[in-house]
Amino acid sequence: MNEKYKSGFAALIGRPNVGKSTLMNSLIGQKIAITSKKPQTTRNRIQTVYTSEEGQIVFVDTPGIHKAKNKLGDYMVNIAERSLKEVDVILWLVEPTDYIGAGEQHIIEQLKKTNVPVILVMNKIDTVKREQLLGYIDAYRKLMDFAEIVPVSALKEDNTDTLIQQIMKYLPYGPAFYDEDTITDQPTRQIVAELIREKVLRSIDEEIPHGVAVTIESMKYGKKLVEINATIICERDSHKGIIIGKGGAMLKKIGSMARPEIEDLLEMHVNLQLWVKVKKDWRDSDFLIKNFGYDPKETE
Repeated sequence: MNEKYKSGFAALIGRPNVGKSTLMNSLIGQKIAITSKKPQTTRNRIQTVYTSEEGQIVFVDTPGIHKAKNKLGDYMVNIAERSLKEVDVILWLVEPTDYIGAGEQHIIEQLKKTNVPVILVMNKIDTVKREQLLGYIDAYRKLMDFAEIVPVSALKEDNTDTLIQQIMKYLPYGPAFYDEDTITDQPTRQIVAELIREKVLRSIDEEIPHGVAVTIESMKYGKKLVEINATIICERDSHKGIIIGKGGAMLKKIGSMARPEIEDLLEMHVNLQLWVKVKKDWRDSDFLIKNFGYDPKETE
């Protein structure tokens, strides 16, 4: 380890659905966080690791900061806001627009309370013209004093190298926190559960996705095959019917979408068995939230 090596923590924050998970997956070059067009997809604080010869960045992908509607929502918001105080640099992801609504104003209030340098990351630049982009950046520049402003397209991986360089500027010198081949601190079971939940979110258009959790009941490793039994939890009997679908078609679709990505992750063939259970109002139960992998104590 040379004396010029840097290592530190970078929090990814922003309103739901601005592309935080897509950006993190793009920066580390592997899919860890699930992505969906539906907001509030990320529920836990996911740590992923980018390592180069220059240094190591531990990315903390937080749940989107929003107005909570239940105990799960409180948990998500508390985790996001607490993350701001525990990192070396904050990346605030926004969409390219000059309309700065109540959600963004709330985030600005949180950011002004910290002493941590904030990099404004304007994502989705592939969706607007260059002259529009300059106006949008100017609108945000007037709100607070950003350490840097970096326009990117997480989806097209455009300008992400520049973002890495800017993050490194604000990290302290010091040894790596993780081995160079580590890409996440997430347990394998949790990543598998999240990959299945992503496929539920992508397959179902009705108003049920946020009432969905996935638990891995068992993962049995053979020589060439992993047997996985997983349960999709929903809040109502009617939701269960939608997830299973006519003749089990929707559940089969979810399984067939999830299986190849799980096989890529585990580098083995997978036999995936999915079940569906109803747990009414689980998002307002501390016990059930903890049972499904979201520990309410983390908010204290």
